[in-house]
Amino acid sequence: MPGLELTVTDSNIAAPGWPGIAPRWTSSAKSGVGTALNRSSRVWFTLSHGILNEIYYPRVDMACTRDLGLLVTDGKSFFSEEKRHCKFEVAPVEPGVPAFRLVNTELGGKYRIEKEIFADPHRNVVLQKIRFAALNPGEKSNYGLYALLAPHLGNFGDHNTGWIGDYKGVPMLFAEFPGGLALALACSVPWRKMSVGFAGYSDGWQDLAHNFQLTHEYARAENGNIALTGEVDLAASGGEFVLALGFGGIWAEAAEQCRASLLEDYGSLFKEYVSQWRSWQKMLMPLDREVDHDLYRASTAMLRAHESKDFLGGVIASLSIPWGFNKGDEDLGGYHLVWPRDLVETAGGFLAAGAVGDAMRVLHYLEATQESDGSWPQNMWLDGRAYWGGSQMDEAAFPILLVDLLRREGPSALGDIKRWWSMVRRAAGFIARNGPVTQQDRWEEDAGYSPFTLAVEIAGLLAAADLAEAVKESAIATYLRDLADTWNDNIERWTYSTNGGLARQIGVDGYYVRIAPPDSDCAASPTEGFVPIKNRPPGQDREQASHVISPDALALVRFGLRAADDPKILNTIKVVDALLKVKLPQGPCWYRYNDDGYGEHADGGPFDGNGVGRPWPLLSGERAHYELDAGNKAAAEDLLRTMSLSSNTSRLLPEQVWDAADIPDRELFFGKASGSACPLVWAHSEYIKLVRSLKDGKIFDQPPQTVKRYRLEKRKAVYWEWRFNNKCRILPAGKMLRIATQVPAVVHWSPDGWQTSHDFTSRDTGLGIYVADLPTTSMDAGHTLVFTFYWPESHRWEGTDFSVIIQD
Repeated sequence: MPGLELTVTDSNIAAPGWPGIAPRWTSSAKSGVGTALNRSSRVWFTLSHGILNEIYYPRVDMACTRDLGLLVTDGKSFFSEEKRHCKFEVAPVEPGVPAFRLVNTELGGKYRIEKEIFADPHRNVVLQKIRFAALNPGEKSNYGLYALLAPHLGNFGDHNTGWIGDYKGVPMLFAEFPGGLALALACSVPWRKMSVGFAGYSDGWQDLAHNFQLTHEYARAENGNIALTGEVDLAASGGEFVLALGFGGIWAEAAEQCRASLLEDYGSLFKEYVSQWRSWQKMLMPLDREVDHDLYRASTAMLRAHESKDFLGGVIASLSIPWGFNKGDEDLGGYHLVWPRDLVETAGGFLAAGAVGDAMRVLHYLEATQESDGSWPQNMWLDGRAYWGGSQMDEAAFPILLVDLLRREGPSALGDIKRWWSMVRRAAGFIARNGPVTQQDRWEEDAGYSPFTLAVEIAGLLAAADLAEAVKESAIATYLRDLADTWNDNIERWTYSTNGGLARQIGVDGYYVRIAPPDSDCAASPTEGFVPIKNRPPGQDREQASHVISPDALALVRFGLRAADDPKILNTIKVVDALLKVKLPQGPCWYRYNDDGYGEHADGGPFDGNGVGRPWPLLSGERAHYELDAGNKAAAEDLLRTMSLSSNTSRLLPEQVWDAADIPDRELFFGKASGSACPLVWAHSEYIKLVRSLKDGKIFDQPPQTVKRYRLEKRKAVYWEWRFNNKCRILPAGKMLRIATQVPAVVHWSPDGWQTSHDFTSRDTGLGIYVADLPTTSMDAGHTLVFTFYWPESHRWEGTDFSVIIQD
């Protein structure tokens, strides 16, 4: 790192080296996440490498620190940083309570640091009770101990200002950010020395690494990437002390919070923090499994710990920034954002654990953040502002499925269904107007026909139809069921590839592809199109649709559209297992799709827009749900164990795990968490649902409507629909052609090449879509019908003819 010759010790001058090195976040491989279980304390803390990492305040989507750790010197020649030079042990104080005890032992056996970390249940303060011990008795008095804090207030490492000072006579280190955020760091024994500097130039790390003692006491560092350093008075404390890191809108508020926490009885605060979490855990279903070493309780705690305290029901995806050590201020969101899909998965986890009230908060939050067109943003800040601008059709359908799941699992909490009909109607209308094609699949990459998205859309339409029936909107219910039937009949046409080279290689007649391109319409096979492969270098970023495979097709079983023993599903599983299954020490795991680029590079370097996708433990959970539906409970149990063994020592589940030989220098170990998000709330939700599903002997969140309609009754579509975003070119004989538009239309059509013509005025479905049904059921195969449109609202003709061929 760049540095200065550090010889000045004048405590009255500002630190040199503005603005410091470019700010970076830190490791995403968290070993702990916690918050007080009330709304009085609005701080969330994370742990990694034996120290505090990002602390979030006043919202769970706003990081305010990079990290806070300890430095050790002997004043002469020895310098050690605990996060780099120690062996770490970390564990929650008890199952399901996210307060943690840490033991950091220096690799050379010189010292040990013990910590107890939790959040003040009454204040915006994170507390650490610390015990420092020299392991060689003769060296006890030789060491100096220093706290090093990197403020990143308001999600920014830059533009922070820090200074040393006091609050009512108590010495403290301060930092603030122009957006109205401040922090203060205090110790239960007064700091011996304090200094603030610019990271990489004049901060305490540089001073101590070069000089082995704090030779500067710089008073202020303005508007840059800063670090605060305070020397702990080991002699006065006897090696035991408490650090309080407080937050507020201004420095005085943060300082008052710190001082108030330190004046309280530490033991009482700790006891109350633990008691609140115990009380909540006692309300949950007792789904604990000894074999899984408390992962159930850790998982439920992770769901609850990621919830907002201002925007109730808003649960972010992860208190982490994937490959954060390689990312700076340009990555504002990380994973501390709300994805509506992940949020509904989380609500399902709450319901599986019996936390109906928690799931209801999620539903209220979704209701409040729904867009005027009935959709939800791809992802969003807690206040509902969109972060990325994509549109994913499954994210419009999932909230409908949550209402339906609550009707089954928490009807009294849900109350009168009329209360929720407005939200459901708008969401169903958005799906009806814009489906079946999605702008992005669930992996947020490609547009087209996705088996996963189609399964969720169709299940959502049928659930919405039941709700429409319940509020006496029978015409809407009929239309939604008809539309679901039409899309269900087309799934294989859109996404099942037959007779390709890959099928012959594996020895099957076909399989479901990951996604078929949107312009394939009703073409005979998705093999005719190409799909982009994101996160891959130029020249490797395009592939034939039939060559890209994903476990996503198992959603057709999970959501009840196809039977587990359907030959097409069985064929797809053979292909998926041949191409995507990997054997890890904990058991089998799967990749998202072949040639996935979202993961570390082959040499272990961090994902930087390109990389190599790694296995996702949650996909083992999804496969387990399939196995359970197929009657293979033992296989499902084995996969539950695979998920459990994919967690770290604190029982946190990662997004991805490393699938290659160990690279110790990059902290990558075979079968262990990679540098992507950890914990991933979605993975913990999947684990909870799988535990519940195994207990019940059936898939917990499987919609009953699809099972009844398509598996048992084997309903077929009456209508074949044509719309501008899905221009069907082929009509099976015996089907009625339904023309769907988003504004009123007169369909001018002919069955005989315009020798004769007819007009049909479209009717309003009540969902913002208008349909005209052409009498094609008696037309013979080989006929071509042509049509165009007159738009009465704008008094104009379309000016283009469209055609559909009738085939057997």
